[in-house]
Amino acid sequence: MDNVHALIIDDDANNIGILAQLLIWEGLSYTQVLSATELKKILPVLQKVDVVFLDLEMPDVDGYAVLEMLKLDNRFDTVPIVAHTVHFGEINNAQHVGFHSFLGKPLNMDRFPAQLARILNGEHVWAIA
Repeated sequence: MDNVHALIIDDDANNIGILAQLLIWEGLSYTQVLSATELKKILPVLQKVDVVFLDLEMPDVDGYAVLEMLKLDNRFDTVPIVAHTVHFGEINNAQHVGFHSFLGKPLNMDRFPAQLARILNGEHVWAIA
């Protein structure tokens, strides 16, 4: 998966670290963002994004509002935006509002490589474990 770049939006540095390590093992590069404020600063200079992992619960702006912000940027029209959360009960709502996929936290390290490959191939993945 050379030259594939992920955008991780999560307010928890530990969660970012785990996901980042899994992405590195799969050969992806990534940009990490800890808040919607930081995202607004990074978006204008962000060159390439192939997949977005978006936490739903953040203190300043929730993931649903960030999803709407990303949808306004035509660079994300074909980019899979994955809800990445501990709130498994949000899976139906996430699907309803237009997330591409849903991966529950903590990620299953054994399943993640195949899930990531499916997402990057355009398949929807809805998994809580």
